[in-house]
Amino acid sequence: MWILITTQLLPLLLLMLQPLQFEKLFKYSDLSDVDSEEFEDYLEELYSTGPTKAPTKKTFQNQVLADPDRPLFDPHYCNDEVRMKNVHNRLYCKKEHFFLQATYEEVQKICRHLFVPCKNGVKKCHRSKKLIEGVYCSLTSGTMIVDCIYESFYKRGFALITCRWQNDIQEIIPDHVDDLQELYS
Repeated sequence: MWILITTQLLPLLLLMLQPLQFEKLFKYSDLSDVDSEEFEDYLEELYSTGPTKAPTKKTFQNQVLADPDRPLFDPHYCNDEVRMKNVHNRLYCKKEHFFLQATYEEVQKICRHLFVPCKNGVKKCHRSKKLIEGVYCSLTSGTMIVDCIYESFYKRGFALITCRWQNDIQEIIPDHVDDLQELYS
């Protein structure tokens, strides 16, 4: 009578081996250590099931501030910029998005203004004192980032933004653009 250990030695040895870790199997050889860490953080947030990470100064600058050299009246502005700036919510299209033509410092100053009601009526937004130009992007079709089609609308008005504290840089930063309130004559 044979014992299981002597008859099935190789499969038992393979079962006892530790599984190789993902990091060891898949290295980002083309990326620096900093870029590799950012990429891993991005993948972790993208595929996690919990809440998304709070926006940072860098993400706000990259995803909200418009390119000063590009005309805001371009009908393809939103489609091009949303793809180029990687604007999405876990690979799903955002229903609406704003691009503001202002400096980060100008937008950050708005965070010091008094609270005013947002579009939904909740009094947690800050309103700019100066008119700001921007582009409003409204999703017309698509659900996943590769299929997102937006309609672009030039707007000039008072920006309504929400702000939050960013611990690592110890600053209050703009978080989200709620609306660009246009003046009608």
